[in-house]
Amino acid sequence: MPKNPTELAEELIQLPPSAISLTIRDETYFDAIRGVVDIFAVKKDLNVIYISAAIPSQSIIDVLSILEVDMSRIYFVDCISPIMASSIKRHPNVHMVESPTMLENIMLKVEFLMKKNKDRGNVILMDSINMLAIHNSPKILSEFVHILNNNMRSKNAYIVIFSIESFSSDEIANMMGFVCDLEISMNKEGET
Repeated sequence: MPKNPTELAEELIQLPPSAISLTIRDETYFDAIRGVVDIFAVKKDLNVIYISAAIPSQSIIDVLSILEVDMSRIYFVDCISPIMASSIKRHPNVHMVESPTMLENIMLKVEFLMKKNKDRGNVILMDSINMLAIHNSPKILSEFVHILNNNMRSKNAYIVIFSIESFSSDEIANMMGFVCDLEISMNKEGET
């Protein structure tokens, strides 16, 4: 049985600001989002900067709205919507990056949002490392994640990086083990 959103949030609350690789499955995807965005960030009084590389930000916003999640402290850096052939509704908290290959622009948008909203701490949620790996070479992606993690550590921010189990590879697992402080799974201990 997978962890529920509250169990995930409680596990995260026990941690100091750090880089966390969170392994999820398709069936735990929205529970993981809710645990980080709606429970953990609220309890720790954090802004959320959501790097959307797997699903367009508007789809995430629609789900969070249905769940009645307060959107006032959630900001999106969306690098997947511009390359999709769908129309884009513009939410005021969404900042577009032209492509998932524009890693430097993602970093700049995250920095901008942190400076703009410096009234409270931050949790950066990267959704997901697997989708960024499709668009970037392993060496460049590893360098990006390493720099992002170090930059966020210097600002006492949390960074949670989703790793989707069904799309994972040994290369991604090794990279996450190297650049993250901790690996957490949405599965309960002892379950595979």
